[in-house]
Amino acid sequence: MKVLVFAEQREGEFRKAAIEACCEGRRLSTGGDLTVVVIGKGAYGVARNLCGFGPDKILSIDHPLLEQYSTEGYAMALDAVIRSEKPDAVLMAGTSMGRDLAPRLGARLGVPVLADVVQLSWQDTKLSAVRPIYSGKLFTKIASLGRPGIATTRPKAFPAAVPDPTHQPPVSVFPFEISAGDIHARVSQTQSEAEGAIELTEADIVVSGGRGLKSNENFVLLEQLARTLGAAVGASRAAVDAGWRGHGDQVGQTGKVVSPTLYIACGISGAIQHLAGMTSSKVIVAINKDPEAPIFKIADYGIVGDVFEVVPALTEALKAMK
Repeated sequence: MKVLVFAEQREGEFRKAAIEACCEGRRLSTGGDLTVVVIGKGAYGVARNLCGFGPDKILSIDHPLLEQYSTEGYAMALDAVIRSEKPDAVLMAGTSMGRDLAPRLGARLGVPVLADVVQLSWQDTKLSAVRPIYSGKLFTKIASLGRPGIATTRPKAFPAAVPDPTHQPPVSVFPFEISAGDIHARVSQTQSEAEGAIELTEADIVVSGGRGLKSNENFVLLEQLARTLGAAVGASRAAVDAGWRGHGDQVGQTGKVVSPTLYIACGISGAIQHLAGMTSSKVIVAINKDPEAPIFKIADYGIVGDVFEVVPALTEALKAMK
């Protein structure tokens, strides 16, 4: 089967989730072809960084109008590649860009999108997937009735292989033209995250705080723990609604879905909306002074105690271990 993967990159750096999608595309295309598409400024130069992850060929599209992401521009570019390459499946990471781009691409091609999937396979010749539903309580198996099947892969749900430096597929420029009149919405400003901050959806460790932190100032305790662990800092909706953290830090049904190796929930009761965003974590540690808090029902390890005592002690213990 023939698979095409859109590899998202920002300023020359590929998202980890994009690399995971490439590796899953390689597995899915066994016996077929894997084509990876890179779009954006300097696409040809950075595309070779993906060679070791198994593509049979890499296509780059570098156009001045595609320097900044736009739904229309990127959808037009991928549409042109897909109509030329005629893949059986199209994969892209389920990042904010992927969740925005995939539906527009599906509408242009007249095919459905399998969103936020955690497993992929072939059902006869149709792309089949498993995705969580009902806030992660159940999983459903779905299949695309259209061709190509389009899917967005949940970050951290698929393993990223170790790159093979001896694998050197051809990298070429895909001829694509677009005019200013084709793009009706453009990026006017980009606000980057704090320097050195780890992206929540790609973090191996996430430390999150909730209502139990009581104020914005107390999140410094989690930031200290996160620095010790090399983790990202998240928050529950209650903490975000209180103005203690920005919406970009929110984990949950109306925030970001994370699947880290370790998730530490501090002062979070465990409302179903929050659990929907983190139950796929490999190991969950909960710290809460209420022994009846729902978070303990899904936690692998639970600490019943005052977060203002437990977190500093944990941070000091970890520093001593290092």
